[in-house]
Amino acid sequence: MDGVQVELRQLRCLVAIVDEGTFTDAGIALGVSQAAVSRTLASLERGLGTRLLRRTSREVTPTPAGLRVVAHARRVLAEVDDLVREATSGHTRLRVGYAWAALGRHTLAFQRRWDDTHPETELRLVRANSATAGLAEGGCDLAVVRRDPGDQRFDSAIVGLERRLCALAADDPLARRRSVRLAELGGRTLLVDRRTGTTTPELWPPDARPAVEEIHDVDDWLTVIATGRCIGMTAESTANRYPRPGVVYRPVRDAEPVAVRLAWWRDDPHPATQAVIEVLTELYRQG
Repeated sequence: MDGVQVELRQLRCLVAIVDEGTFTDAGIALGVSQAAVSRTLASLERGLGTRLLRRTSREVTPTPAGLRVVAHARRVLAEVDDLVREATSGHTRLRVGYAWAALGRHTLAFQRRWDDTHPETELRLVRANSATAGLAEGGCDLAVVRRDPGDQRFDSAIVGLERRLCALAADDPLARRRSVRLAELGGRTLLVDRRTGTTTPELWPPDARPAVEEIHDVDDWLTVIATGRCIGMTAESTANRYPRPGVVYRPVRDAEPVAVRLAWWRDDPHPATQAVIEVLTELYRQG
């Protein structure tokens, strides 16, 4: 198969012949002559080394090999069309990635305000449990993160601050308190997501750090905490987005707040980046 080259125009030609039923009608659909359709199909068959269509005076039908190639061709052409839409829709669609809790209680307000003030740009929220909330992976155009990406490829701006909360089982003795202190949590086992989370043992003094277990999904995190075996530490947005029977959230009085950042590719910022920063900053300021 080395050296075989298949062009998109050849695949489009093949699919057009099958769909239209004749070389003449395929030429009309493609805007070329019947002779050009014949030449393109012939070049595809030579390249693949097999006959793809049977042509009689009355009809054109795919060979068994042709049926398989046509099926693949449809998938390839659909993928190419998706690629083109993806590359050309940057100004009309905005994908905002997040890992666990989006913007907490501001999430719905952000969606509604964006739709009201920027109806020309479709907003989509995309959950991606990675360190950059899908930005590095190409899953979004902007990402809501709660720690500095620490990567020279990205820029970021702080749009707001959130309280740091402790997540506890509802029957935990500390759950009866209105708030807790870091020192009261040092002897416990802390459940963390090192990829996306904002909590590390370094929040505590070296001689008073909690034991740590790692987890990577918010639902699993809540399920374990509800058993009382571990506690969690998180930004207040998690409490808003994930209320759970058996789990309570309490403010940690002496813990630093969590900075909410918007991150983007430094060399390819989405045109709506500054507008999103302004909307989010205003929402957090009003909150």
